Amino acid sequence: MTTATAALPNLTAGTWAIDTVHSTVGFSVRHLMVSKVRGTFNDFTGAITVAEDGTAAVTAEIQVASIDTKNTDRDAHIKSADFFDAEQYPTATFTSTAVRAKGDDYVVEGEFTLHGVTRPVELALEFNGVNPGMGNGPVAGFEATTVLNRKDFGITIDMPLEGGGAVVGDKITITLEIEAGLQA
Repeated sequence: MTTATAALPNLTAGTWAIDTVHSTVGFSVRHLMVSKVRGTFNDFTGAITVAEDGTAAVTAEIQVASIDTKNTDRDAHIKSADFFDAEQYPTATFTSTAVRAKGDDYVVEGEFTLHGVTRPVELALEFNGVNPGMGNGPVAGFEATTVLNRKDFGITIDMPLEGGGAVVGDKITITLEIEAGLQA
């Protein structure tokens, strides 16, 4: 059961659907120990459900085969059994278990499933407020981040470098830029 413990100010009760045209699910990972590769997932859905008391619950689903790192060969390798095994595990999901205040911001606690493995995660959340929108109803904005260890989700490929270190780092920074609209 999803429980939420903190109310987000000015967020009207109801279901706020993620507007994928105005949202980004991004990530970065260390590459060759000296730089970062960045990418996005282009196919995702989600919603924020706000109760009458203002508490919120979040659900989201990402199609892992929609990964885009601006390199088709790399994307194909990431989709393969070496990494995501997108054929066997086509989606990643998130379901919140709590939302709590942390200073002026929030923490969203939840269960994240990737590569067939479910683990608890915490997202640092900045609520950017609500805007009346442009004729289609109010919109709300959110920014959230977390750092995951890919090995915690069974993505254990090691590609060591000759001089030490690895081609791909273990820590993945997830960055969400979300705009959601209140559904009628």
